[in-house]
Amino acid sequence: MQLPSLRLDGQVALVTGGGSGLGRASAQALAAAGAHVVIVGRTLSRCEAVVAGIAADGGAASAQAADVTRPDEAAACLAALRRDFGRLDILVNSAGINSPKSFTDLELGDWAGVMDTNVTGTYVFCRAALPMMIAQKSGSIINMGSISGASGIARRVVYCTSKAAVAHLTRSLAVEMGPYGIRVNALGPNVIVTDFNRELVARQPELYQGILDRTPLQRLGTIEDVTGALLFLASPASAYITGQVLYVDGGFTAT
Repeated sequence: MQLPSLRLDGQVALVTGGGSGLGRASAQALAAAGAHVVIVGRTLSRCEAVVAGIAADGGAASAQAADVTRPDEAAACLAALRRDFGRLDILVNSAGINSPKSFTDLELGDWAGVMDTNVTGTYVFCRAALPMMIAQKSGSIINMGSISGASGIARRVVYCTSKAAVAHLTRSLAVEMGPYGIRVNALGPNVIVTDFNRELVARQPELYQGILDRTPLQRLGTIEDVTGALLFLASPASAYITGQVLYVDGGFTAT
């Protein structure tokens, strides 16, 4: 029996929010698996720094600047990608923001900002990428969800709402795109320790105690936990999986 591979040699991937956090880690993992990764973010210098790191490790990547909420900028990104590569195999929608406020302090501008980036941004890049995937009758779209999309969390009302929307966008789009050979899935991470929050986690562990108490594996997640699941969903190893939210959460959503 031939085992499925996690290699992505010769494939082209695009990662939004690729200049930092889970987006950067996703880009690095895809490049390490053999894909050429187009890294998209609002700050071009951050994306270029990730490209330089990937190149130093022997991988292939390029950078483009775009605001994920702007359809014209997304269209320009995909037009450049089509010109340079002629195909798109993997789309990772990782761009996202949060507004951690109590509901009574949450302003309409806070609500709109999170929904625009997390939900509309995912829609915009899926909409821009799908014509190429439909034409080639293949592709894997991976949206970045969260445990917050399945559980209510205090001071995260708009974030929870946005990630629940991403989860259902994922399911609905998978149904519509299945006949074209396009798979659409999402990742649902628990709290993940990154360079951005590592110091805060060490200094104020009590902020995360409630989540740890509900997590059977009794630890927060690591970048490697997420990138392993990402490569699975991007690769032929998950060829018969679509419309799913893969929770990388230490069992949080099982409680």
